[in-house]
Amino acid sequence: MHIHIAETSLLKRLLDRKKRRKEFYGLELGDLLRDILTWANSFVPAESGSILFDDPVIKKNPKKKTLLYFAGCFGKSSEALVGTSLHDTLGIVGETYHTRQPYISKDVKKDKKFFSKIDKKTGYETASIICAPIIINKSVIGVIELINRRGQKNFNMNDLVLLEIFAGYTASVIHTGLIARSFEELAKRDNLTGLFNDRYFYQTLEGEVKRVLRKNSKVTLIFFDLDHFKDVNDTHGHLAGSAVLKEVAELLNKLFRGTKAVIARYGGDEFVIVLPDTGLHASGDYAERLRACIAGHTFLKKRRLGFKQSLNIKNLITCSVGVACLPENVSSKGTVRDTVEQLIRAADSAMYTAKERGKNMVFVQEK
Repeated sequence: MHIHIAETSLLKRLLDRKKRRKEFYGLELGDLLRDILTWANSFVPAESGSILFDDPVIKKNPKKKTLLYFAGCFGKSSEALVGTSLHDTLGIVGETYHTRQPYISKDVKKDKKFFSKIDKKTGYETASIICAPIIINKSVIGVIELINRRGQKNFNMNDLVLLEIFAGYTASVIHTGLIARSFEELAKRDNLTGLFNDRYFYQTLEGEVKRVLRKNSKVTLIFFDLDHFKDVNDTHGHLAGSAVLKEVAELLNKLFRGTKAVIARYGGDEFVIVLPDTGLHASGDYAERLRACIAGHTFLKKRRLGFKQSLNIKNLITCSVGVACLPENVSSKGTVRDTVEQLIRAADSAMYTAKERGKNMVFVQEK
């Protein structure tokens, strides 16, 4: 039995319902669907079958029609179906999706719910169908279907029960994967700001250094901390200080949106930004935009939880920024770890130079 699986990009969109990633709880997405269809067909032999998923992004938009995508298919003409979609209100699949109930049709020619246009498109002749919804946390995300029973005339209720079991198994595997990936994602993040944490920063920088040494490329590190941040804590309290750090994170995410930048909170009021494939000149421009953005921002303009009124902190918080680049500022003759530490020290040293020269400025290490 040959099973056709949709392209990885589509599978990631349909199954990765939090953060996108090629692997899904240790399994390739295609392998996961291939195994489920193989097992389902071994217990309930059928001429063809499919797993369909909705698009979680489109599903949340009330202005757009929900589509169900053929993520994995086997049987005659299945190659023509995989990756295509149909409206969620059409056919027996649509009925199963909306009623959240399993469905059996022993003779589709007598079934008003049957959507015959797919047969016309593929040249396949459907005689009978069983479908079961795939449900996670009380929300339907897709449908698994088998078409035309092999070895006997029609599907029966035992077949439908077995398909329900496989639909439940599919939901369980996907849900377990989502939970596992959620914990993995949380382990990378700073609890306060939502930016990456220092551990993930080190992992990323080490990976970038290895890439630079292998491909003779570049990576730049921006290191900065906030000027006068202690004044905020002393005047308005640590709750206000935490709120300021959150706003800094928001500004950073907006400023570097659409780039390859990896932004992390290094500790306290210190932040680091890894810029792959970026030299000193371009990184210096980014650093200056960052400095100007923070210096010109009015912090806590909106009233936050825990405050009776907005604080409107302006003309106080600035930042001192240091910039260093590999290979322009750092020798790559040592080990990868040595090179990582050298790059961090170079950027950190540049930041302290900016502070010593009056704060609210950028210092770029010389070549």
